[in-house]
Amino acid sequence: MSTLQRDPEEQVQVLDDDGGVVGELPDLADDELVEMYRAMRLARHFDKRAVSLQRQGRMGTYPPLSGQEGAQIGSAMALDEDDWMFPSYREHGGAVVRGVPLTQTLLYWMGHEDGNRMAEGVNVFPVAVPISTQILHATGAAWASKLKGEGEKAFICYFGDGGTSEGDFHEGLNFAGVFDTPNVFFCNNNQWAISVPRERQTASKTIAQKAVAYGFEGVQVDGMDPLAVYKVTREAVEKAKHPGEKRRPTLIEAVQYRFGAHTTADDPTVYRDSDEVEKWKAKDPIPRLETFLRETGRLDDERVDAITQSVEDEVAEAISEAESIPRPEPSEMFEHVYDDMPAHLREQMEDLEHLREQYGDEAFLRE
Repeated sequence: MSTLQRDPEEQVQVLDDDGGVVGELPDLADDELVEMYRAMRLARHFDKRAVSLQRQGRMGTYPPLSGQEGAQIGSAMALDEDDWMFPSYREHGGAVVRGVPLTQTLLYWMGHEDGNRMAEGVNVFPVAVPISTQILHATGAAWASKLKGEGEKAFICYFGDGGTSEGDFHEGLNFAGVFDTPNVFFCNNNQWAISVPRERQTASKTIAQKAVAYGFEGVQVDGMDPLAVYKVTREAVEKAKHPGEKRRPTLIEAVQYRFGAHTTADDPTVYRDSDEVEKWKAKDPIPRLETFLRETGRLDDERVDAITQSVEDEVAEAISEAESIPRPEPSEMFEHVYDDMPAHLREQMEDLEHLREQYGDEAFLRE
């Protein structure tokens, strides 16, 4: 039975919470498994440093990802080179796997629009802060690819459990089912949409089962098990390109937890119990994968130490590079809204420049 051909309530798992093998291992070489581990370590360390930068006033509001590395790295590694990734605002780890430099991610959260401008050949759509709008973009892009007869491209789209309450979610998935588009819809069910818990989003037992209403398959996976996530995503990608008698789209619900705040502007202690956080931290995807790799002889202390050093050096270099670039001018916020700036926006930009000249930039800073 295919991983995807199962009851949506039957959660897919390869590694248990302690790193023991409880399911069929995906087809990954030893070096790919170690690279998965390193990418997860890189994402975690980057996340800690980014939060620290924001707290020091060196970066703007930032959305932490710690706890979600297994889902991000596992799914991103399951894509082929020509596939497309449509992120929300928290997929920093997945983006670096797909070729987006850490420096660029830092620049985005420092207010540089260039941080959202992808290099040629990097098949990653710009960051989407509005909730679920990227689902429509991903569905449209997949439909266009199908109409063009490209055939060998899949389009993965990430969103949170809160995003499934938006109309864009239902419209996008319904369209994908009707027009049989090569989409993989990846729901990061991290239990909380800011302060609203999962049970307030839907009365459905699972999010995965919602796929049934749109005529295609849904699967729930242990989102803190990177091997299970890779396995499920890889099958979904293959089905998007070679559906056989099945419809191309798949809805993946990756059950996981964000250890930190929704963003650095949020205080999760107001709405989350500390016991709940500790319960989920026991499922941490990084030590889980590390235990498996050590017990199967793929990893040892020397290699872990080397990975730790290389990760720390890479993040430090990215921070240094990002901070060496001058901060953007306030007027730049007007320059990336339209291809040709309309008169009313130009008028607003000129008004701002006049006020800056009259009062100085200090007048706009909060004390």
